[in-house]
Amino acid sequence: MRILAIESSCDETAAAVIEDGRKILSSVINTQVAEHGLYGGVVPEIASRRHTENIVAVAEKALSDAGMTLEEVDYLAVTAAPGLIGALLVGVNFAKGLSLATGKKLIPVHHLKGHIAANYLSHPELEPPFLCLVVSGGHSHIVEVSDYTKFRILGKTRDDAAGEAFDKAARAMGLPYPGGVHLDRVSKEGNPKAFKLPKPKVEGCPLDMSFSGLKTAVVNILHNAEQRGEEINIPDLCASYQDVICHALVDRTMLAAKEGGYKKIVAAGGVSANSGLRALLERECKRRHLELFVPDLELCGDNAAMIGSQAYYEALAGKFADLTLNARPTMPIDEDFE
Repeated sequence: MRILAIESSCDETAAAVIEDGRKILSSVINTQVAEHGLYGGVVPEIASRRHTENIVAVAEKALSDAGMTLEEVDYLAVTAAPGLIGALLVGVNFAKGLSLATGKKLIPVHHLKGHIAANYLSHPELEPPFLCLVVSGGHSHIVEVSDYTKFRILGKTRDDAAGEAFDKAARAMGLPYPGGVHLDRVSKEGNPKAFKLPKPKVEGCPLDMSFSGLKTAVVNILHNAEQRGEEINIPDLCASYQDVICHALVDRTMLAAKEGGYKKIVAAGGVSANSGLRALLERECKRRHLELFVPDLELCGDNAAMIGSQAYYEALAGKFADLTLNARPTMPIDEDFE
């Protein structure tokens, strides 16, 4: 089964051709990072316009790189939720147009399910059930994956996602966009124990997370130092901040693994590329004799290959959409498209 997949949920216009959910025949990504960097973050209106300008060429290149024509594709797939609504609508309407023109069935894919499926491309031997830590710019979840299309949220952030917390603190420290990547790099030069920062927790919900207070604590440290005319050791602050966030994520994942008896741990999402998170997950999984699966670095960020991978399993489960499909800016991972 060969699927042409489209991804446009944020600031990457992407298309890929995936075979049987595990093999990448092509993967094309047109990124807008440089343009949005001028504003210190993604500007939704600009993102939508660039998707409109680029999506046809990106899809054509994906087909060309795969050595295929549109007629040779079995199914079409598209990210339909969650994400920036204007950006999503570009991809969804483009895919619906292709479906109408070709008569090929359309598979709607949840963006976070796609991130999880990136691991099927990096690790062809991986099969559910497993426990997955999903960490991205907009989401931080601990998810039970009992089957390819069956998900259950065990824990999640109550406010900022981990990626959002990284980006906002990095901006406050004066680091360039995208902040999380630069914070990770700078943290390697710092002492993770230099600053005593609050450890985020949610009373009565040991698997849930809260990063808003931690982010505010860092902003206050910076503001207080500025008012006093004091210099802050930015590498130390980055390292301390990253250390607390990584421990919050990994400690809860290990607790969920222990409570549920999981033996396979998976990481997914853009923040799964963070070097501190990867190292801590590897250390804690090794200590507990758990198998760890993380995506290849090029599959951590937004891409269409992961959407095509998940679409394969959605198709096997008969989960298709008609031309009434609409984009959704928010949608729980354990909910299906109607």
